[in-house]
Amino acid sequence: MVSKSQPASLQPLTWGAKASQHPQDPSCPDPPHAAQTGGPLSGAGRVVGSSPSMGRAVRSEGVKGKALPAHPWSSLWDSEVAMFSLSELAPLNQHQGRCKLLKPWWEVFMDYLVVLMLMASVLACTEQLSRDRVVCIPMDPVITANASHRSPSTTGQAPTSAHDPRGAGPNLHSTGRGRRTHLAYQQYVYISQVCYHEALPLCSRFFPYMAMLQCLMLVASGSFWLHFPHTSARIEHFLAILSKCCESPWTSQALSHAVRQESIREKEEEVVVGEERGPPQPPPSSSSPPVTRMGRTSIDSGTDSPLLKRPCSAFDGAPSSPCPSTLSCNSMSSTPVGCPVRFPSSARVVVDSPRQVVSLGKSDGEQARALFERVRRFRSHCESSDVIYKVYSAQTVFKLLMVTLILSYTIPLLSSLSFTHTCHPEEEALVGYATFECIHVLSSLLRKLLVAYLTLLGLYGLLNFYTLGWILHSSLRQYSFHSLKEPCSLRDVPDLRNDLAFLLHMLDQYDPLLAQRLSVFLSPVSESQLLEESLERRWGEEKLRAMTSVDSEGCSRLQLVALPRLPPALFALSQLQVLQLELIADARFTAQVANMTSLRKLHLYHCTAAVDPGALGVLQEHLEVLHLTFTQASEIPGWVLSLRGLHELHLCGRLSNDGGVGRGWALGSLRQLRHLRALVIRGALQRIPGELCEVAGSLARLEIHNEGTRLLVLTGLKRMVDLTELLLQDCRLERLPSALLALGNLRKLDLQHNNLRTLEELLSLAHLRRLSCLRLAYNRILALPASVGVLRGLELLDLSNNQLQGLPPALFTLRRLRRLLLAGNLLEVLPAEVKALQLLTELDLSGNRVESLPPQLFSSCLELHILNVARNSLGSLPSGVAALSRLCRLDLRSNSLEELPAELGCCSGLQGGGLQVEDWLFLSLPPQLFLHLKPTCRLREIQDQPVRPPEESSERRAFLQTQS
Repeated sequence: MVSKSQPASLQPLTWGAKASQHPQDPSCPDPPHAAQTGGPLSGAGRVVGSSPSMGRAVRSEGVKGKALPAHPWSSLWDSEVAMFSLSELAPLNQHQGRCKLLKPWWEVFMDYLVVLMLMASVLACTEQLSRDRVVCIPMDPVITANASHRSPSTTGQAPTSAHDPRGAGPNLHSTGRGRRTHLAYQQYVYISQVCYHEALPLCSRFFPYMAMLQCLMLVASGSFWLHFPHTSARIEHFLAILSKCCESPWTSQALSHAVRQESIREKEEEVVVGEERGPPQPPPSSSSPPVTRMGRTSIDSGTDSPLLKRPCSAFDGAPSSPCPSTLSCNSMSSTPVGCPVRFPSSARVVVDSPRQVVSLGKSDGEQARALFERVRRFRSHCESSDVIYKVYSAQTVFKLLMVTLILSYTIPLLSSLSFTHTCHPEEEALVGYATFECIHVLSSLLRKLLVAYLTLLGLYGLLNFYTLGWILHSSLRQYSFHSLKEPCSLRDVPDLRNDLAFLLHMLDQYDPLLAQRLSVFLSPVSESQLLEESLERRWGEEKLRAMTSVDSEGCSRLQLVALPRLPPALFALSQLQVLQLELIADARFTAQVANMTSLRKLHLYHCTAAVDPGALGVLQEHLEVLHLTFTQASEIPGWVLSLRGLHELHLCGRLSNDGGVGRGWALGSLRQLRHLRALVIRGALQRIPGELCEVAGSLARLEIHNEGTRLLVLTGLKRMVDLTELLLQDCRLERLPSALLALGNLRKLDLQHNNLRTLEELLSLAHLRRLSCLRLAYNRILALPASVGVLRGLELLDLSNNQLQGLPPALFTLRRLRRLLLAGNLLEVLPAEVKALQLLTELDLSGNRVESLPPQLFSSCLELHILNVARNSLGSLPSGVAALSRLCRLDLRSNSLEELPAELGCCSGLQGGGLQVEDWLFLSLPPQLFLHLKPTCRLREIQDQPVRPPEESSERRAFLQTQS
């Protein structure tokens, strides 16, 4: 019989030697001979761990009968293995492969580090669930006491004999060896479970699960800025636009053009440097074109990315056709690798020295223009905020703080991972022992995994620290394409800011050539080239000639509205005389305008046209009339004031500055307009500009339509002594300007649409002997003074739409008067003195209260051509109207006439529609006169009208009978 204090090292041997000899149920009590034979339940060698694998091992050693209890986590592990796989535990930021374009190298490296850390944590969890166990054996109280007091054992048995197998020399060949514990199998299982929770530190038990949770948090925070709702929409939109930019045929063409321009620029620089240093040296090879020195493969490699390439058709792998020119080679090499080069059926090569342009198809051009507009809107949207930059910065700071926190409490846990542990369960009444010596089987593996995990986490933290430094030391909210060293980069692309700038910085970390693809659709020059190409295709010379019309003056006229720019074919219209441009944002006259030799008039309606130096001289020589319509004076092109050959200038817009009377003109000096004869201003002036005196020597006609603004200062008119025509409308004038006294050569004076109430100053105009036309319509004139008689040379007097109630006799002393317009007044009587106006050709009395016309009008005014007495109270026409043989228009509508005199048939000029009267009055005329005086197209309408008045019904019936 082996003593109770036998060394534990002999116990496994004792159990292993006798286990096969006693296959009875381990739950049964020890048989009487168990103490001597060393049965399976009597020795300490029957120690069972806490895992199901050890239970299976025990059953495989020969224990037959009742099944051993399984580990409580075995079912959980089986379900976990069925639920998760390594592919499902991969990073979750692969919802779109294109997002990799915005991940710099450190982000990719950190993703791999997170994957490795996650794999280490999954491996630790796997081992924890499958092989984690604690093996415990009881410790002899005497040995424990001796170990604690460091004194020899008091049992009478030497300590060396308990630990040294050689000390039991006589017992080496005994039947049972080792120390007996008298513990059952269930007691070992129970103690192992208790010590697993009491003696084993938390790090050994929960480190794998904590590491997995930490890795999942790092995975989520690593791609948070790509999934955050306020940022993901912009990022997806940006990547979609980038994909469209790389696929557009216009991208390759624009980059090829940029390379050619760069080559030409460098050639010019070489020539300049060669002239400074000496004669130029011959190039090494004259056969190589200048474009081929740039690697087109590197320029267009942005489309080779599989993240942006679309699936190709069956044409993949087909060899490319030979290039007819260097340009076509460059254009074809810029297409994505593996995709066929597709040319539309309408594609053609336009040769325009010194450049060649491969024109796009109609659909490709429309898509490119739509893409320009899409990029423009996306730019304005992204540059309005920097939410992506802020989220990425906050994400980096969060990851750095999280790594620091994890390292701070995980590194001290390394010392707690040990192989042996001493357990003091409070279960001595159940097992008979107070102290157990336990070993943790996975401690070594967990320690190595923890060291590897901390190493990877440290590298992850260093990369986050590098990222934070890159954010702080780089201007990520500003992006300039001028800093790119690539020669093919466009030089006119504006600087970007906020989120769009940040996205381009991230894109540069992946491939800087992708930013060049996007810059094509940010370049104003590229957009203008696309518009030029589209205009060349859509607005050819034949279409422009078909749109040309002839105006009332017999001049050929062409009107272009709402085009992005001038079509090049326009400059080939050599017979065009009048060109009208409306709402053209970027109109530019090139040197080819010299081909338009017949151009004399130009209309610009809200067009800020630019003129090249070569075209300015042509316009100065040929252009005679210019019409400008604008909103502010700043929109007037500067070259307008240098047109030396200009005869007429029409300005429609606001010319005055804000600030009052002293600043009423913002156009500038007119000194170079030496041949200007007419100036028409439609604006809101408060004073006559003093700059008009610079053209006083040539200016003959001045028109100011002031749009209801009061014209306060008119002293500038005194120096314009050569004026022959003056028009001041809507100036809110209440009196005749005194400055008119200085205009001795004035022939026409138009003061319509003002607030004139009195004409007392007419006497002062007596010295204006050349004045032949005076228009004072649409004022508030109450009476016409007798001083009107001093205007002896007057031929036209317009007093329409005033408040006149009578006419002075002096008016009829104007013997030269040919046109007298008195419509819209309060006149009731036309004086008989009208007979003195024997040269009168037009008399307008419409809209008055005249009840009768004097017979002298028909007997003396024999030159009368037009007589308008509509909307009066005439009851009849006096006899003698037949004397007006030259009368060609007579308006009698809206009067109280009951019949028309038959004498009207003598006025041959009224035939064919010259007589304007109600239709039913024509029935009062004899039928033969009716056919001559009324147009035949309205006979049917007159026949259908009711009879009026009753006494004329018989005549009407007779007329109808003759017609039938």
